[in-house]
Amino acid sequence: MLKKPLLLAAVALQFAFVAQAQQEPVNLDVVHRIKQEGLKNSQVMETAFYLTDVSGPRLSGSPGLDRANQWAKDKLTEWGLKNAKLESWGEFGKGWEIQKSYIAMTAPYYQHLIATPKAWTPGTNGPVKGKAVLVEIEKEEDLQKYKGQLAGKIILTKLDNEAKTTFEADAKRYTLDQLKELAMSPEATGNSTSSWTPERIAQYRARMALRNKATEFFKTEGAAVILSTRGGMHGTHFTSNGAPYAKDAAPALPELEMGLEDYGRLVRLLEAKQPVELEVETKTRFYSDDLKGYNVIAEIPGTDKKLKDEVVMLGGHIDSWHASTGATDNAAGVAVMMEAVRILQSLGLQPKRTIRIALWGGEEQGLHGSRGYVKNHFGDPATMKLTKEHEKLSAYYNLDNGTGKIRGIYLQGNDAIRSIMEAWLAPFYDLGATTVTIRNTGGTDHLAFDAVGLPGFQFIQDEIDYDTRTHHTNQDTYERLQADDLKQAATIVASIVYHTAMRDKLVPRKPLPKPRQAS
Repeated sequence: MLKKPLLLAAVALQFAFVAQAQQEPVNLDVVHRIKQEGLKNSQVMETAFYLTDVSGPRLSGSPGLDRANQWAKDKLTEWGLKNAKLESWGEFGKGWEIQKSYIAMTAPYYQHLIATPKAWTPGTNGPVKGKAVLVEIEKEEDLQKYKGQLAGKIILTKLDNEAKTTFEADAKRYTLDQLKELAMSPEATGNSTSSWTPERIAQYRARMALRNKATEFFKTEGAAVILSTRGGMHGTHFTSNGAPYAKDAAPALPELEMGLEDYGRLVRLLEAKQPVELEVETKTRFYSDDLKGYNVIAEIPGTDKKLKDEVVMLGGHIDSWHASTGATDNAAGVAVMMEAVRILQSLGLQPKRTIRIALWGGEEQGLHGSRGYVKNHFGDPATMKLTKEHEKLSAYYNLDNGTGKIRGIYLQGNDAIRSIMEAWLAPFYDLGATTVTIRNTGGTDHLAFDAVGLPGFQFIQDEIDYDTRTHHTNQDTYERLQADDLKQAATIVASIVYHTAMRDKLVPRKPLPKPRQAS
């Protein structure tokens, strides 16, 4: 039960939302119908199942992503959307997938280990049985100590961190106080608490430069395999790429990533001068027949003679990393956005503007799909030379922060849209979506639109266990999805997209940014 001060504050906030709703028209009959369809007849978890369990990992350029793209295009067409297609955003590079992966410690005793090959690394060309070597490097000169000693060896480097018991829950939701602080923040950048100081950035770059030199040294010396860790505990490990995906990228060594427990045991044994032997076999495959990257595009056509050429967009990235099936990053966002257009289509609503869904490829390697699309359709942020289509886009809405329910929206520094968003969220106060913040948020596809002055928005979501357990890990599975949260999110997105499509005018824009470089 809410304490009296909190209850009074909640009531006051609800009245404030109602007041805003009276200023910006909200079709409550349509909202009711959207809620009924979205909360009672949802297909969001079925969609998520096909994106994850059926399609598999969806690394950019991989057969898994091809499967998911084709399935999504066909499903959107089946639901009645028009102009569904796979649209190239430009050249990506080589595709890649794992076809076999096995690693175990065989001495001083047998123990199967949990690890994943790093993306775009080659296989071992059959089983490798070798001694593990702990290489301790603080500076480039330290590499010379190992010259002539690494041929056929399996390389580990010293741990930067260790697995420690934690006393906080993996999963969490925003508290009322946290949402209030987020809403009241005057900082549009939202970067006031960033730990990435210039000094830390310089240190990171220096570490990466040393790591690259070490990797090249290991290769020259004839090492067989590299093992590494970026953290993760309780059977969870993070994963990334171990080599470039460019079509002309130089070959790398086989490399696998592990969690802290397995990696830590190997390091402790080696530090104690205990001989460690490992058996490793990985088989990976590169794909270079088609170097392009693709987005999935489909539409609900507008019906107003004057406004149907204008567009409201929604989307999320459909690609993932490869250690699991990318459920919270970002099958969750894709399933929600697909469900939102399914809701609108199933209700037979007739939007004035065209509603266009985009499922982006190549996000994990640098927002490639959305940036390529924006450059092809709307303008180049480097020069700010804009197209006619730029004039026709009302807004873009993105979802890419895990499985948590929507708690509000980031305005991305666009204060002119505050009262509109407050009005559109008002009918969903009872579902927990109460917060509108001027803050920006980064790291995902709405930034491509914002970069050319288009209204691009990311929703505020409960974190659940995104940062602690699922984001870019081997535990990002269907089981981590919260069905009720995804239903809530799809319902809210459907309503906001509908009301954006029905406004008399485009949503307000910020001033155009300056070109990022001279034209």
